[in-house]
Amino acid sequence: MKGRGMGAPMPLVVAARRLCQRVDQLKFGLPVSHVYNPLSYAWKAHEQYLQAYGSGRKKVVFLGMNPGPFGMVQTGVPFGEVNAVRHWLKISSPVERPQDEHSRRPIQGFDCPRSEVSGQRLWGLFADRFGTAKVFFKNHFVLNFCPLAFLEESGRNRTPDKLPAAEREALYAACEEHLREAVAALEPEWVIGVGDFAFKRAEEALGDRRLKLGRVLHPSPASPAANRGWAGVVEKQMESLGIWL
Repeated sequence: MKGRGMGAPMPLVVAARRLCQRVDQLKFGLPVSHVYNPLSYAWKAHEQYLQAYGSGRKKVVFLGMNPGPFGMVQTGVPFGEVNAVRHWLKISSPVERPQDEHSRRPIQGFDCPRSEVSGQRLWGLFADRFGTAKVFFKNHFVLNFCPLAFLEESGRNRTPDKLPAAEREALYAACEEHLREAVAALEPEWVIGVGDFAFKRAEEALGDRRLKLGRVLHPSPASPAANRGWAGVVEKQMESLGIWL
């Protein structure tokens, strides 16, 4: 682990390692057959992301749901569409293979030929508006609430909100603790949920704090609204909140 200051470990790195260990201890039953934890097998890339962009105070933290199969699952970076991570964020690192890999969802890392639309839209908006990653990350950061991706036997993705109550509660407890640690480190004025799920989780974990909470439309192509000029919609949402002027 790289140090900061007088050899002190970076708070976000410490928090991410702790989250990785906590969620690795959790058990999930059918219909979930495989669980991917990119904080483990793609740790080098994730740590590179935290080290490069996660220091200092931020005005806005964008909060996503959990890794997508062709995004963070492959690259270890939230909304981690391969081209955006490699060329805009300037992050590239060898990615290991999870011990229990689904035959229909192989981990190809930065060699993954498929593009995650959500990540392409999110990082594309930031690139268009701010130009460089350095400018964007001066006042912004992007996190996911949950670090795990859940697959059914067919290879179908299963979102965290569809887990049985007991599994969901244990998972959320670990993720909420991590979110509070990340917010304590970044000291944002705003936490913006990317989609309703993330907003509700932020509200539950952070509602008692002196934070401003908001939400923007999720960029998933599964949402008809997101397929009708998503970037323009989100820019207007951010402007209406008084964040982007």
